Amino acid sequence: MSEPGLTRDFTVAVFVTCRDHVILHWHRKLGRWLPPGGHIEPNELPDDAAIREVWEETGLRIRLRGERGLPADHPGQPRQLVLPQGIQLEDIGPGHQHIDLVYFAEPADAGDALPALDHGARWLARDALADVDLTDELRDWLDRVFGVAVGRPR
Repeated sequence: MSEPGLTRDFTVAVFVTCRDHVILHWHRKLGRWLPPGGHIEPNELPDDAAIREVWEETGLRIRLRGERGLPADHPGQPRQLVLPQGIQLEDIGPGHQHIDLVYFAEPADAGDALPALDHGARWLARDALADVDLTDELRDWLDRVFGVAVGRPR
């Protein structure tokens, strides 16, 4: 049961990686580094929201990584969406929470170099993340993204 007056929004967060780098952007309002993401619009599929949010915040086309509930090759079966890597409940402010669907992704068309990014988003090298001011939660996600600890600040 939810408490009276409590509101919740579904959101996505997308960790895009390529060549041992991850995309983060500086969130001015919160004053910290975050992966691309945002609200799922009414009637929007979570997969589509993840792809749209990365495009809007970085100018990059992506492909979501992850499993689907069932193989996609059975005629007549319902469309299978990408399973999020995690789902978490985050307190945003008094009486408001976000249900974050966390995805992993890669550039749709990665050539020999890291794709260019727009809107102040940056590729950060895994080896440099120990020197970046990140929340413990974000470090834990990055450890999972890269499959190894990215280190804590020195």
